Amino acid sequence: MKRFILLLLFFIVAVFYAGTVGAAEDSKKMLILGFDGMDPVLLEKYMDEGLMPNFKRLAEEGDFKPLTTSMPPQSPVAWSNLITGMNPGGHGIFGFIARDPKTYLPYLSTSKTIGGDSTFEIGEWVIPFSKTETILLRKGKPFWEILDGNDVPATVIKIPANFPPNKSGAKTISGMGTPDILGTYGTFTFYTTKKIDDGEEVTSGSVVNIHFSNNSVKTKLTGPPNPFRVDKAETSLELNITVDPEHPVALIQVDDNEMLLKEGEWSDWAKVEFKFAPLQSLTGICRFYLMKVRPDFELYVSPINIDPFSPSATISTPDNYAAQMADGIGYFYTQGMPEDTKALDQDFLHNDDFLELSEFIKKERIRMLDMELKRFDSGLLFVYFSTTDPVQHMFWRNIDKEHPAYNPKEAAKYSNTIQNTYEAMDAVLGDTVKKIDDNTTLIVLSDHGFGPFRRYFHLNTWLKENGYINFTDKNLKSSGAFFENVDFNQTRAYALGFNGIYINLRGREGIGIVSDGREKEKLLDELIKKLEAVIDPATGEKVINKVYKSEELYSGEYVKDAPDLLIGYNRGYRASWETALGKVPEGLLGDNMKKWSGTHLWDYKLVPGVILSNRKIKTEGPALYDIAPTILQEFGIEKDKNMVGGPIF
Repeated sequence: MKRFILLLLFFIVAVFYAGTVGAAEDSKKMLILGFDGMDPVLLEKYMDEGLMPNFKRLAEEGDFKPLTTSMPPQSPVAWSNLITGMNPGGHGIFGFIARDPKTYLPYLSTSKTIGGDSTFEIGEWVIPFSKTETILLRKGKPFWEILDGNDVPATVIKIPANFPPNKSGAKTISGMGTPDILGTYGTFTFYTTKKIDDGEEVTSGSVVNIHFSNNSVKTKLTGPPNPFRVDKAETSLELNITVDPEHPVALIQVDDNEMLLKEGEWSDWAKVEFKFAPLQSLTGICRFYLMKVRPDFELYVSPINIDPFSPSATISTPDNYAAQMADGIGYFYTQGMPEDTKALDQDFLHNDDFLELSEFIKKERIRMLDMELKRFDSGLLFVYFSTTDPVQHMFWRNIDKEHPAYNPKEAAKYSNTIQNTYEAMDAVLGDTVKKIDDNTTLIVLSDHGFGPFRRYFHLNTWLKENGYINFTDKNLKSSGAFFENVDFNQTRAYALGFNGIYINLRGREGIGIVSDGREKEKLLDELIKKLEAVIDPATGEKVINKVYKSEELYSGEYVKDAPDLLIGYNRGYRASWETALGKVPEGLLGDNMKKWSGTHLWDYKLVPGVILSNRKIKTEGPALYDIAPTILQEFGIEKDKNMVGGPIF
């Protein structure tokens, strides 16, 4: 009997102990805050100056190290490294822009639309047999799907390179890469009485010239093409604008919305519905900003975002999570990168307007974080903040007296803009730390750092001047976008995107002339030697810090799709916008006079991100692809065999 009682007590203790351990494991929590583009040099400077006490406390009580970024250090590549625990050879994302080797034409790297080609026509109408579908091009299994497969709850908000999100039991909302309802990555509309020069190119937006009669004008808000019409005609809604004859006020009417705005005021979200056919329509949401009433009327309308309550594309998992989020915090920007840098660069928004927009986006992300923190009792929570990246892109010139676009008068007003943004992120961290317990592992990180973009380099022009590119019409001194005047029968190498060179390889490219093997390797070595020797005559500095062969950096199934060479620009330099689109303009180097004055598209060794944690980091040089294995280890899960990274704790 005594033995039976002892066995019973042992059994009870064992069950209680197992239950206690299980409960502890079940309540294990990991919180990751991602601040895009947060730079280790600036962060350390601001911490030393006492401007970021919460980051400083976390660094002292836990740890702080530079975080090795991807090569190239472009956001879709960097975040894909983090998501999958692989380098680009494993996940297949090599930059913002990829190319079809058969046609040499670029496409956006993270997603594409397929299907929809089976139709029949009745008069002006098209009846589809097959539905179009947008698919995610990033390969590899994201960490949250692995967590979900092991019954660990995961919530991932706005992480880049995740549109459209694949089916998963995890809660996710897609981030950078999510289009507006036009299918673009952000097309604003600008209504004005001011005459815009015919020769003035407007990118990522459209300008509508309007003329008032009796203080009112009737115009239209353009929507997406109608997929049910043979001619794919644009849809539109009537937009009525009435200005007060005495006061700087305007009444905006569109669809079922009436907005009375003062000069310098943003509207709330307006829901708009575009009719396609009987019982077929598409809804979106947008915001209006009344910049000026007179003497010239100026009205900015944001890109029309996907409606989270009625999404025209998959933007969350489960499908209704975006609607649940909107129920909790109100309408929010579903567009991947909503800070409208193009509108600012072209003066369709001014500095203060852009900063107010950035503030809206930051506060929106805080509401998302707070909503999830209130019910965060186990598993992983990841929340991404974008604002640090576009603010540094657009305001770096104000902290860099060597920048050709530095203006002392403007700098006097805006030299603290980047600092203020970092301090705002410090406040986010401070508020968050108060809401988590001792059972929560906290990681704060960025995907890359930042620095000046002072001089641009026309890489295709260099290839032309050095005999690697030849023109079809040799009387012309330049070539337009997409290699318009390039003769690929006489071209051995070409550049596309911001950091890549491709060899015009026989059997791979559409009109390839270079043989694989010895001829290709000799050409690669020759290009590396010459490019690393390029000196800017205006500064005496090296333009390119280092050139890498893809196989030096990458491993995995998709190395074959990578650029053959990866250009690691030196600090202060960057590929020109023309290079990215396959243009070959005249001239080799020039001053960057745009407001887009900061960059991170250098040699990856020059622009690491940051990582801080409330735990000590054992890895000497942690990298982005170490984060996924670290997350899995935290919950007792073995890393996927294809992951190249390892746990940092």
